Amino acid sequence: LREPGLNLRVVQLFRDPRAVHNSRLKARQALLRESVQVLRSRHRAEQRGPARHQQQHLLLPPGLLGGGRPPQPQHRAEFFLGGALEVICQSWLRDLLLARRAPDWLRRRYTQLRYEDLVREPRAELRRLLRFAGLTVPPALEDFVVNMTRGAAYSSDRPFLISARDAREAVHAWRERLSRQQVRQVEAACGEAMSILAY
Repeated sequence: LREPGLNLRVVQLFRDPRAVHNSRLKARQALLRESVQVLRSRHRAEQRGPARHQQQHLLLPPGLLGGGRPPQPQHRAEFFLGGALEVICQSWLRDLLLARRAPDWLRRRYTQLRYEDLVREPRAELRRLLRFAGLTVPPALEDFVVNMTRGAAYSSDRPFLISARDAREAVHAWRERLSRQQVRQVEAACGEAMSILAY
């Protein structure tokens, strides 16, 4: 970040962890390998040094850890997805706390973007991001952002299919799809980061 030959800027994108968990559950098979890799990264970090917080496995389906048994095949994907989201939220919290304590030179080169803000005000957020990066806003890019967040479709059943859709609907989809228990578990696992991000 301090390399004089570079003009590096960092934009960190966040999304409501409840919506993240809902999306990850919807694409559970497509994300299984990624979730295992995320959990392995936590395991490697724990081997290097003592963990700051005791791991609580809050997002795992009830009974999966009882008696030391491995998860049943039908719950395996949810087991890994839930554990991976905990690791993601812990990583977010470290980043957010680092950004709060960052020196001025770092603050000038780092900004945060909430997905929900981009969806609600796509033009304003795009302008803010490009101003931060020192770039102009081409009208075609503005049109593209509005089209991608205000399309006619709601969502796709195919994970990672990028298409125009009404992203405003997707922002609150977790309210209809997650159980109260799942919402409470996500909020317990991600509460500190959610508070800093005003979720």
